[in-house]
Amino acid sequence: MHGAWDPAKGLFFNPAKLLLDPCAHQVEGTLSDDVLLHAGKATPDHRDSAAVAPRSVVVSDDRYDWEEDAAPATPWGKTVIYEAHVKGLTWLHPGIPEAIRGTYRALGHPVMIAYFKHLGITALELLPVAHFASEPRLQRLGLSNYWGYNPMAMFALDPRYASDPERARDEFRDAVKALHEAGIEVILDIVLNHSAELDLEGPTFSLRGIDNPSYYWLREDGDYHNWTGCGNTLNLSHPAVVQYAYECLKYWVENVPHRRFRFDLAFRDWDARRNTASRHRCLRPLKTARCSQG
Repeated sequence: MHGAWDPAKGLFFNPAKLLLDPCAHQVEGTLSDDVLLHAGKATPDHRDSAAVAPRSVVVSDDRYDWEEDAAPATPWGKTVIYEAHVKGLTWLHPGIPEAIRGTYRALGHPVMIAYFKHLGITALELLPVAHFASEPRLQRLGLSNYWGYNPMAMFALDPRYASDPERARDEFRDAVKALHEAGIEVILDIVLNHSAELDLEGPTFSLRGIDNPSYYWLREDGDYHNWTGCGNTLNLSHPAVVQYAYECLKYWVENVPHRRFRFDLAFRDWDARRNTASRHRCLRPLKTARCSQG
């Protein structure tokens, strides 16, 4: 993206860096630990990143037949939540067909539904299912990010949890519908506090190259406030970023009928959370709860 280059003001516009649409509904590729993804430091890096950068994919948000599906409305006082990782929940489960273990399809399998019902579970809270990346340090160690708390594309379902990546959205929606039919809610864990661009040593693949001073909290020297411990912090005091967050939540509510989110790290300012949650139309049907940061 063309624009000024002024690190002291947090400006890192660099037309040589291919950028991912923050609202992309599907992503091709992932983030590699490649120097071509760095925008530069004191001066811009003019090497083209297109060969290694992840790409936004334009998809048709086809209509899914939810039939008579509706998210269960279990009162909070009677809610029993089971927190789970999509892969970890069924990866070694002997009752799940091996071909679908660790996938979205397994979540709604009759064996899992019977298990949840036996335990008295009323809600399945899933760790992040949006497209995420492995941090460069992990890649250098030959490891990968397992938990999903390094968001790369908040509107895009991660296809790595699908038995057939081309059908990831349908597999996920099938599972949600099956759980709903059994009276089990689905709660999505949403990470709207930082991004996989990390600190200034991290890759520039989206927000930093589009409008760094608006999307992130910056210090006076142009570097990031690292209140999240992840290198950067999304600036949820900026109207455009607040709208981005709301559009993200709205997208998930409209495409995967459910009533509740779990906000990772939530808000730094509790009063701001209370005020913003009450004033926006798309959040009115949602019940928000402050989660522990400990």
